[in-house]
Amino acid sequence: MTVAPTDTASTETVENALLGGRVRLRQPARGYRAGMDAALLAAAVPARPGQTVFEAGCGAGAVLTQIAARCPGTRLTGLERDPAAAALARDNAALNGIADRATVLTGDVAAGFRALDTAPADWAVSNPPFFDDPTALRAPAPGKAGAWMADDGLAAWTRFLLKAVRENGRIVMIHRADRLADILALLGPGAGTFAIRPVQPFADEPAKRILVLAVKTGKAPLRLLPALILHDRTGAKHTPEAEAILRGEAALGW
Repeated sequence: MTVAPTDTASTETVENALLGGRVRLRQPARGYRAGMDAALLAAAVPARPGQTVFEAGCGAGAVLTQIAARCPGTRLTGLERDPAAAALARDNAALNGIADRATVLTGDVAAGFRALDTAPADWAVSNPPFFDDPTALRAPAPGKAGAWMADDGLAAWTRFLLKAVRENGRIVMIHRADRLADILALLGPGAGTFAIRPVQPFADEPAKRILVLAVKTGKAPLRLLPALILHDRTGAKHTPEAEAILRGEAALGW
């Protein structure tokens, strides 16, 4: 649901209701806005009370606020290099009553996790920019460039996530399906016990997204899980399974 634009910190924003209204999210009225990918990533993080979650590239806080709503008793930290987006993420934490257990840091993944001088988390999660080759797509609008283009490549994000999580901790990523081989190769030297869930727009179409779970120093065999199908041909907006996830009535289990 979208309501009339408001002006927050000199930035025009809109407010969206997520998880069936359990989460309120203010996002820029123009430029990149979080949507399905953020919802799926949050649904794939079954953190327990007392555990810590670190998100690399948290934007306006769409994933952090949804994880907080889904996983009571967790402590969350987000890192965002855009000061305006980081400020909006802090505002959204306050708006949703989680400011006492959510911290948003301003910094760049490229600088590495150690530069933050903070402890590794139980969970490290991310929805990295999908492209790291400027020739691979038409230049995005300025307001979307940071969300779409990984200046330092996917390798910088996987290195960061491996440092951001404790031994035997969990890494969860959502990315383009055609980058799966790269993700496995980049995480493989430090993680294992992979679980992969394809996300297909329709049951008869190839996956466009993949969710990847990895355990730091994990050794168990890789598991390829059943796909999540987002839409069917009946005219409904989403399949019942996808709708339940988006409304916060179900999680994406591993």
